[in-house]
Amino acid sequence: MNRVLPVGLVAALLAVSMPASAFDPFVITDIRVEGIQRTEAGTVFNYLPVRVGDRLTEAGASASIKALYATGFFRDVRIEADGSVMVVVVDERPAIAQVNFEGVKEFDKDGLKAGLKEVGLAESRIFDRALLDRAEQELKRQYLSRGLYSARIKASTTPLERNRVAVNFEVVEGEVAKIRKIGVVGNKAFDEETVLELFQLTTPGWLTWYTKNDQYSKQKLSADLERLRSFYLDQGYLDFSIDATQVSISADKRDVFITVNVTEGEKYTISGVRLTGDLIIDEKDYRELVTIRPGETFSRRKLTETNKAITDRLGDEGYAFANVNASPEVDRDKREVAFTIFVDPGRRVYVRRIDVSGNTRTRDEVVRREMRQMESGWYDASKINRSRTRVERLGFFDEVNVETPSVPGTTDQVDVNFSVKERPTGNLMFGAGFSSSEKIIINASISQQNLFGSGNSASLSVNTSRVNKTLSLSFTNPYFTVDGVSFGWDIYQRSVDPTSLTVARYETDSIGGGIRFGYPIAEDDKINFGLAVDRTKITTFDDSPDRYKRFCEDFDCESVTSLIGTIGWSRDGRDSFLYPTKGTYQRVLFETALPPGTLRYGKLIYEHQRWFPIGSDYSLMLNGEIGWAKGWDNKSLPFYKSFYAGGIGSVRGFEQSSLGPQFVDSNTGDRESLGGDRRIIGNAEFYFPVPGSGREKSFRISAFVDAGQVYGEGEPLKLSELRYSSGLAFSWSSPIGPLKFSLGWPLNKEPEDRTQRFQFQLGSIF
Repeated sequence: MNRVLPVGLVAALLAVSMPASAFDPFVITDIRVEGIQRTEAGTVFNYLPVRVGDRLTEAGASASIKALYATGFFRDVRIEADGSVMVVVVDERPAIAQVNFEGVKEFDKDGLKAGLKEVGLAESRIFDRALLDRAEQELKRQYLSRGLYSARIKASTTPLERNRVAVNFEVVEGEVAKIRKIGVVGNKAFDEETVLELFQLTTPGWLTWYTKNDQYSKQKLSADLERLRSFYLDQGYLDFSIDATQVSISADKRDVFITVNVTEGEKYTISGVRLTGDLIIDEKDYRELVTIRPGETFSRRKLTETNKAITDRLGDEGYAFANVNASPEVDRDKREVAFTIFVDPGRRVYVRRIDVSGNTRTRDEVVRREMRQMESGWYDASKINRSRTRVERLGFFDEVNVETPSVPGTTDQVDVNFSVKERPTGNLMFGAGFSSSEKIIINASISQQNLFGSGNSASLSVNTSRVNKTLSLSFTNPYFTVDGVSFGWDIYQRSVDPTSLTVARYETDSIGGGIRFGYPIAEDDKINFGLAVDRTKITTFDDSPDRYKRFCEDFDCESVTSLIGTIGWSRDGRDSFLYPTKGTYQRVLFETALPPGTLRYGKLIYEHQRWFPIGSDYSLMLNGEIGWAKGWDNKSLPFYKSFYAGGIGSVRGFEQSSLGPQFVDSNTGDRESLGGDRRIIGNAEFYFPVPGSGREKSFRISAFVDAGQVYGEGEPLKLSELRYSSGLAFSWSSPIGPLKFSLGWPLNKEPEDRTQRFQFQLGSIF
């Protein structure tokens, strides 16, 4: 005969207790679980507060029911007794087997599932109807954030076998509400058009289908209001305030109207600037850092820059936790404001330890040898920033972050923690590329810029195209000595047929090798030396220019042997090797043929490149290059050492290598380039991110203006003969190599010039 102990629903979480009939306590000889379909019996045993051998009382039974309810797995729990056997009877809650969406177009369904998971509703979890309501609200919130105010969402469940359910969301998205008007009330100093140009939110335009800036977003509006506040404060309106913001929606939920009420206040000028506090360095040094001056219009931006400059200067002296604040003294009658800048340098600290993390492949020493901040030395903010820049310029890492936490239990020590995110530096490739100048390119290469994590680079490459056929092997050790002297060597075999580049007809077959050294003479400066041996076979044809034929009469073109020496200087102050946005790069390279080789010539190249950051996402690059070459010792300049210009890398919009002196083929009448002994190149390029690419740096769009020309031997160098072009370009550091597109328009084309508006280059070009 079965006895039933406290039965019915005893919901511990809802604080409901049911009356229980009295029973005699007994010793549990066994525990049996009934009603489970998915839950393991062991799971139930684990949650029970009683065990076999325990004495079961009313209190123990009640505690058992409460414990099982608390798991959330069950809708009903009963405890029965079969003799001395404790029987636990449960009614499981259903599990969610599927989450389905119908009518969803605005969102990625996987993204919606991830959002619902955060509120507790996801596949394989226990179904709770209360969660369904929360899920509906979450989906509604997502649609509101996209401006779909008329979206309707209906949630339902479908029972499945094995006590499971499918959760279904039927969505009618409706139409997106667009911002029809943004109004600013209270502006007097600036007209509404000027003020609204500061807003990212806008009324519908030709590009808003992509940017979505015509859809209301609370986050975007907050950013716009802060931008508006900064604009007024930078113009001297110290008392500017945003009094109210109203966002209303039309009855059909398709139009949004935004009104911003502002009080401009008066425009203030600066009456004085005073420094006080613990001025540990000369006050003259502080004054040089102050960018706000008496008599000028107040600007919060300049005040912020001043505070930061003083903080950074103190950081260079070891005061890592300096506190610099500016206190205003406002004279509203005179509309003037004076600032007292309080300087509290805090304690001078030194660096206890430098740690590097995230470098799973790269050896610690590769990162540490770029450090300019030393352990046990005084903290120096400029050296830490310099160290970070040098690590970034290695090209081994996608991200380099630095933190300087204080050492627990001390007041004068910090640690410097470098965390890096490694990027793939090896490349094993066999494939094809295409270039508008070289046509089909078949290439195979194996290269590693960070060989075995040592920082050394090595590559073996094979390349074939209509212009270049190359087999090369190279190796570089950037730290051949601990002082940073680099050493490298190259071996190559190369065949060149530039006919397809509209260059006069000839062919060369070369084999050679050389060694390279680089010696650092300053933080960003290096002198490079090189010595190479080259043997070249030159082939001319009946339709080759007389200049080429005369060269072969002067030299044995079956085997032109040369000993080539190079010396150069470079200065690289760019902030990144891969994706620069600021800084300067310069280089000078002089190449000359040395005895006992048969050639006698010299070739000089100077390049100056400068990057200017504009905001956080834009940058301007200015580049200039000049080249000069000449034969000496009564020897002519080898024609295959001439300069060329035109195409990607010089003056876009003109055919590759087409600018400069030309030769008319007597057989075909075609114009072909001869090259020259002088070259001038200039480029101005404005870079901006690809819309929708976020912070991805490998994609870039740019607007450019190019200029350049090549001058032949004996021709006067006339800047009026420069060719100009402008256009748009796209570049991508793709996994298979650099990809470049350009669409250029020549600005001063002459009848003899050959143009090519669309140019591209895909694949690795060696």
